[in-house]
Amino acid sequence: MIVGDVLGLLGVGVAAGVVSTVVSLASIVSYPSLLAFGLPPLTANVTNTVALLFTGLGAAAGSRPELAGQGARVLRLGWIAALGGAAGAALLLLTPSRTFELIAPWLIAGASLLLVRPPSARKHEEHGVLARVALFVVAVYIGYFGAAGGILLFAVLSAMLDQAPARTNAVKNVVSGLANAVAAIGFALFGPVDWVAVGPLAAGFLLGGWIGPKIARRLPGQGLRYLAAVCGLAVAAKLGYEAYAS
Repeated sequence: MIVGDVLGLLGVGVAAGVVSTVVSLASIVSYPSLLAFGLPPLTANVTNTVALLFTGLGAAAGSRPELAGQGARVLRLGWIAALGGAAGAALLLLTPSRTFELIAPWLIAGASLLLVRPPSARKHEEHGVLARVALFVVAVYIGYFGAAGGILLFAVLSAMLDQAPARTNAVKNVVSGLANAVAAIGFALFGPVDWVAVGPLAAGFLLGGWIGPKIARRLPGQGLRYLAAVCGLAVAAKLGYEAYAS
């Protein structure tokens, strides 16, 4: 890999890390970039997931004010996300992704519309069975397919947690990072990871993940929810066209 490639992947990582922590769309930036650098689709997917681990680390460091007092909550939700991420990674390595490609646009569009709704005065109990099942299913999606998975997770957590969007977004970043971390371990052991590309991409993810929360906390009121919703609908339209037009 030449110096230009290294700097290019570093820049992609920074941009994707910021986008990940603010509007949950890292893979929409980084995955096509890895394809453009010449990686085959499966290699690009697993390489991207391994590098995404560092977005979670950067986001955790940059979100300390929003995460204050939420340690126990992150642990309660994190182990469910980790199990889901592991299941999703196993599915990716063992099955074709066509089914997820077909249902992903509908999932993302539905989650985006949920974010547009006015916040409910009554939140679902985060200890409830349905809420935990929804969290697990989204984590499976993140480990398996991943595109806009953070928006799905943000929508689920927004329905569960009665708090400011920036604080919910901080929980989302860490919980999503745990799902990615477990998937990354599986891919590192059994997947065709391009380790040369992982280094500069991961460094960019780490920096971008640290910068992103500083932007998110400055968005006014419910602006974070609406921005994520608009981006999610755009991604759903793009993925839907690609899935059903082919």
